[in-house]
Parts: sequence; C-alpha cells; structure tokens
Amino acid sequence: MRKKSKAIITCAITGSIHTPSMSPHLPVTPDAIATQAVDAAAAGAAILHLHARDPETGKPSGAPELFRRFLPRIKQACDAIVNITTGGGQGMSIDERIAAAEAFSPEMTSLNMGSMNFGLYPMLARYGEFKHEWERAHLEGSKDFIFRNTFGDIEKILQRLGEGHGVRFEFECYDVGHLYTLAHFLDRKLVKPPLFVQTIFGILGGIGAEPQNVLVMRETAERLFGEQYHWSVLAAGRYQIPFCTMAASMGANVRVGLEDNLYLGKGQLAPSNAALVAKMRHILDELSIDVATADDARAMLDLKGQASVKF
Repeated sequence: MRKKSKAIITCAITGSIHTPSMSPHLPVTPDAIATQAVDAAAAGAAILHLHARDPETGKPSGAPELFRRFLPRIKQACDAIVNITTGGGQGMSIDERIAAAEAFSPEMTSLNMGSMNFGLYPMLARYGEFKHEWERAHLEGSKDFIFRNTFGDIEKILQRLGEGHGVRFEFECYDVGHLYTLAHFLDRKLVKPPLFVQTIFGILGGIGAEPQNVLVMRETAERLFGEQYHWSVLAAGRYQIPFCTMAASMGANVRVGLEDNLYLGKGQLAPSNAALVAKMRHILDELSIDVATADDARAMLDLKGQASVKF
C-alpha cells in the first residue's frame, strides 16, 4: 500500500440499494442529490460517488438526462471529485450502466471486479409497507439476481472509459477473488497504478462483516499490489462507521454515505450524507489522521482533473 499522510473520505450519496420507504432522508430528486452531494463535500468528502434516481418514484436509473440535472450543479458548487457509478441497478445492461459515464467523462467511475449474488431480500422483513410498487419487487428480485461483471464486461469498461475518456477507477472488491481478478488485469497491463481499491464488507453474497476479514482483504491486497495501490474500506449498514474506524487506524481511506448505510447511530436515521461524513471526519480527527482535500486526492490517485470532464 502506498504511503500517505492523509485519508480520503468518499461519500456515496444515494446508490441503488435502499428504497425511498426506508428513509425520508435518502435523496432521490436531482435537487436533493445535488444539495446533499455539495453538503457532503463541505463536510469533508473529497470524492462523491453518484447514482441517479427517477425523481417521481425514486427508482434507480442510468439515464444520462437525469445525471445532467445534477452533475453541473455539483461541479459549480464545489471542487469534489465526481465518481459516476458503472454498477447501475437491477435489470440494467452494461451499456445502460456506463451510459452516463460515457456522456460526461468524469474523473472517476466505479468498476466492480466480479459477478456475484447480491441479496437485498432480507430487508423485506424490516418494512411492512412501501410507497412505490417497484420497491418490494426490487428487494424480492434480489433473491434471483446475479450482479453481472464478467471478464468481458470489465474489459469493455476499461476500454471505453479508461482508454476512451482517461477515467480512473474505484475498483470495488466484494470478496477475496475480486482482488485476484484485479491483479489479473494489472498483470495484463489493462489497469495502471496507482489503483484505488475499495474493499467492501457486509453485502449478502460477498465477504462478511467480520473484523478478521478486513485483515484478510488487506493482507491479500498487500501481496498482490504492494505499493501500487491505495486501500479504501466500506461496510454495509451498522458496520459502516466501526469498520471504517478500524481500517482508518490501519492506514485505509474510507467510504460512508446513505448508499451503504441509512443510520447515524443505533435507531437514529442519518438526516443527511453530510452528517455521516461529519461523524467520520470527527473520528479521523480524534485518531490524528488528516483528511485529504479533493486536490490531495487528485494527486494521490493521478486523476485527469476537473477541467477535463464534460459537464
């Protein structure tokens, strides 16, 4: 892992996991996504990981026209790095998943490093009623959903976004095998260091949220990538803050936000993404870890710069 003096905070603003019925604070309209993203940047997030939603129903969407309604506003209001998802949501093709990134040529996108089961259906037991018909089907459908990221899919994204647009990637690794897949593409010189490796814990279908698994993922990444990577950690739900705290003390960058976790504390819904960023920043301050600015992160990750995006 590359030596660093500062920790990058990524904030994942809305995602495609949670539904509007789960929290009134989950941003779904372009106005809400833009406002919460800018506020998260002001609270200390250097990277903003962004999905879009249908503003009427809150259903995840890959439509570039929806991204167009908030991306310029975010760029004009802050200097944070915009990271557009290529993960999309259930039922989207690869072309639909990367359409917004191709249209707007951001500094970063996500890139998932393997196909996997992605089970959201246990959340059905927590909610009796839903505001929109799609929400229940979204959760139930995850029982038979395979989150597709084949070797061919990964190659396509690397070619069309990496080579075509100079995009750098947040390599999302949900299990140990995903690290080896990334190493395969590094060996083939289809990805170039420094790698930004996001290790993910607590998604049903991926590696579990057990503290020892943080060590397993870190030690595996160390063997495979040495000083060619920057390590980041995210964990789902109640594990978000504890796992980020543990990993930060080990030298990791961190990701928080309402995409991955709706709660600020036990039984307390987070009122905004900025509240989660502020809590994480306070913890980093208490650990005497300096927080990276957006420009610090650009230098660490060798990004093309905000002037080169198309929004």
